[in-house]
Order: sequence, then structure tokens, then C-alpha cells
Amino acid sequence: QVQLVESGGGWVQPGGSLRLSCAASGFTWDAYALGWFRQAPGKEREGVSCISVSGGVRHYADSVQGRFTISRDNAKSTLWLQMNSLKPEDTAVYYCATGFRCTIVPEDFDSWGQGTQVTVAS
Repeated sequence: QVQLVESGGGWVQPGGSLRLSCAASGFTWDAYALGWFRQAPGKEREGVSCISVSGGVRHYADSVQGRFTISRDNAKSTLWLQMNSLKPEDTAVYYCATGFRCTIVPEDFDSWGQGTQVTVAS
């Protein structure tokens, strides 16, 4: 079965950094675009970033542009999200997902991990 496992979340002070990872198994990893999404309590899931199969296309939500960097290693079936200059509003459960195209639209992605909690607070 398809399995996506996020890790790297935690508690960090504003201005700090975290690096999230997503490891995959059970499918052809390098045949899919990948995305990071997040969901805060009481909020709908929103797109954070996506990366195309080859890594040539990357998109970021305006709210994270310049602070977050998405990358992938297809040989290792691993996706990363480097998060710098974190803000309290970045607090959410972060999910990785697979999709057909690189968008930051949750509806375009169909396989999801269980999520990892990121909390940004003093």
C-alpha cells in the first residue's frame, strides 16, 4: 500500500527553523508531483508548496515565499521542507502528499501522510 510518513515537526520559537521530511513506500515515487500542505485547528487544509517530478517546477504559497524551501530526492524517495524564519501563524499539522501535477491545491493531490505537528510559539 501507499505509505507516506512525515517527520521533523516539533516546537520552535518564532524565527527558528525546522526541516520536515516525508518518506514514501509502496508506489512509484518519482512518477508523481509532491506537495506540502498544512491544517490548523478549525481551518481548512491549505497548500504550502509543491515540486514537480523532476524538481524543475516549484510553487510556494505567498505566505511562505522566501522562507520555505521544498526539495526532493527521487533516488531516496524522500521529500523535504526546510522552514526558516518561522512565525506563529505557521503553526499547523503539516502533510505531504502525491499528485499528478505541481500545484498547491489540496484537491489535486490524492495520497496523504498522517501529518506532523509544527508549533511556533514563545
